Amino acid sequence: MPDYDVVRVFCAPNGGYGNELGVVRDGSVLPDPEDRQRCAAKLGFSETVFVDDPERGVIDIYTPTLRLPFAGHPCVGTAWLLDVPELVTPAGVVGARQDGEFSWIEARAEWAPPRTLRRYATVAEVEGLAVPPPGDWEYAWAWEDEAAGRVRARAFPGRDDGIDEDEATGAAALLLTEQLGRALNITQGAGSQILTAPQPEDWVEIGGRVFLDR
Repeated sequence: MPDYDVVRVFCAPNGGYGNELGVVRDGSVLPDPEDRQRCAAKLGFSETVFVDDPERGVIDIYTPTLRLPFAGHPCVGTAWLLDVPELVTPAGVVGARQDGEFSWIEARAEWAPPRTLRRYATVAEVEGLAVPPPGDWEYAWAWEDEAAGRVRARAFPGRDDGIDEDEATGAAALLLTEQLGRALNITQGAGSQILTAPQPEDWVEIGGRVFLDR
């Protein structure tokens, strides 16, 4: 098993919650995609990142069962950890910046994997949902305060890999922001916070707090 860091991405204001991310800073120790996939499965995080060039920000992202061209919380967390102005992913170049307590990336909705965005009438309905059986990747959401852009959400990957619910998912927030066409303040999972803001020419910024666990 290679050395790796663990960061929590999209943490709450008090530093709690957030989605854990494994980052292998020296991707050269596992250059083969099949070995990386096995490593990601063994680590068991919703996503694991392998850094192929820390200065240029070249990264490779895996779930326990899939290789991804782009994913939100891995990009936010890795950009913060490497302190780089951009990341190079198979989907495209992701802009990155630090703004006080928040780490931001800029990406395009077309890079995000398909998600089923399912709106519910109330926050209580979202919070009361049981984990659905494996199937579509579902992002369940409801307005907490529509005028203020506050959303309550939960994410169900629909995969049979031990990740029943994703605590915080930037790609789904990216798709929801594109669909609604407005800035959002999303509370997801047990209490993680994701901020988004539409940008010109179909770009979207996604931001949140990142903390190093180990």
